[in-house]
Amino acid sequence: MLIYLRIIKESFNFAINALTNNKLRTFLSLLGVTIGIFSIIAVLAAVDSLEKEVKGSLSTLDSSTIILTRFSFGPTEIPQWKRQQFPDVSYQEYQYLKRNLPETKAVTYTINVPSKPISFGGKQAQSVQISPLGSEYYDIENLSLISGRFFNESEAVSGSPVLVMGYEIAENLFSNPESALNKEVRLYGRKFTVIGILEKEGTSMFGPSKDGSVFIPVNVARRIYGDNNRGTFPQIIIKPEEDVDNEAYLAMLTQKMRLYRGLKPEETDNFFINQLKGFTDFIDNITGQLNLIGLVISGFSLLVGGFGIANIMFVSVKERTNLIGIQKSLGAKNKFILLQFLFEAVILAIIGGLVGLVFVYLTTLIASAATDDFTFILSAYNAILGISISGAIGLIAGIIPALSASKLDPVEAIRTGM
Repeated sequence: MLIYLRIIKESFNFAINALTNNKLRTFLSLLGVTIGIFSIIAVLAAVDSLEKEVKGSLSTLDSSTIILTRFSFGPTEIPQWKRQQFPDVSYQEYQYLKRNLPETKAVTYTINVPSKPISFGGKQAQSVQISPLGSEYYDIENLSLISGRFFNESEAVSGSPVLVMGYEIAENLFSNPESALNKEVRLYGRKFTVIGILEKEGTSMFGPSKDGSVFIPVNVARRIYGDNNRGTFPQIIIKPEEDVDNEAYLAMLTQKMRLYRGLKPEETDNFFINQLKGFTDFIDNITGQLNLIGLVISGFSLLVGGFGIANIMFVSVKERTNLIGIQKSLGAKNKFILLQFLFEAVILAIIGGLVGLVFVYLTTLIASAATDDFTFILSAYNAILGISISGAIGLIAGIIPALSASKLDPVEAIRTGM
C-alpha cells in the first residue's frame, strides 16, 4: 500500500513540475477547459436560479391547490371559440361545493378587480391591488400577519367593510405599519377598518407582491361589480385534505360540477380544473429541457478543451521521451509513467475547472447585484459537478498519451530523445 502511495506522490510531483515549467502551454490548455466548465456551470446555475425563483413564488400555495375557472392554465384541445362561451364559475357554485365536497380542507371564492387608490388622512396610496376573497383563503395560502387577524366567515358573508393590508401600503399610509391596525381608511369612497397587517413579502415573479395589496371580503366587491361582469374572471380555489387520492378527488370534483350545471354525458366540461401540481411539474419539465440543451451546447466547448489537453499531452510525451527512457532504465514501472502523465492531464483539467467556477461565482455576484428582483445562485452540487466533469475530461484526454508513454521501450526512448 505504501509503495502505491509513494508512486502517486512522485507522479504528482512530476506532473506539477511539468506544468510549472511550461506556463504558456499550460495556460492555453487551461483556457479551453475553463471556457467549457464556465459554459456548463453558468447554464446550470442560471436554470437552478430560475427554478428556485419560480417555485419560491409558488411556495405559499400547496401544490395540491385547485383553481376552478373557465380558463385553462395549460394547453387544451378545446378550441378557443368554444372556451369563450364557457360560463364563469358562480358564487352559488362555490357555496354548493363548500357544502357538498368531502375531504376538503378549505374552499374560497375570488374575483379580479381593478387597482384602486386607498387614502388615510392626507396620504394616498395609488394603484393598490385589491383582492376580494372568502375567509378560508387564509387556510389555503400561507399568509403571515405581523399584527391583527384575517376576516372571519361572518364578515366575509355579510360583506363587512374590513380589510387586511399589505406591508408596503401600511408603510406608505402610516409612519409605523403596525400602527395601521384598527384605523379607518377610504376605499371605493367608503370607510374600511384595517383589521390585519401582512408581513413583508418582497418581490414576486407571478403578479404583484402582496406588499402592495389589500384583502377585502369578496361580497363587498360583488356588490360593487355584480355577478355578471365577465371582466372579473371569478375563481373557486380549493385545497383538498392531506393524503387524499388526487385522481379520485379531481374526478369527484368534476362530477359534482357537471351535475350542478346539468351537463349531459356526451357534453364536454365547460369549466377547467387547474391544479398547481401540474404547473410545478410543467416548470420541472421546462427546466430539465433547458439543462439538457445547455449541457449539449456547452459540451462542445468542453470537447474542444479536452482535445486541447490531449494535444498538449502528446507534445509533452514527445518532449520527454528521453526522460521517460532514463526513468524506465533506472527501474521505473509502466504504471509510474502512466500515472505521471495521467496526473498531469487531470490536474491541468481540474485547475481549468476551478478557474471556470471562480468566473461563474463572480458572474453570479455581479448579476445578483445588478438585479434587485432576481438572485443568481451557484449551488455546491453544481460546483462539485464542475470539478468532477473537469477531472473526467482530464482523465479521458490524458489516457491515450499516458498509455503511449508507459509502453515506450527504454532503449529506443533514450536513442530517439537524444
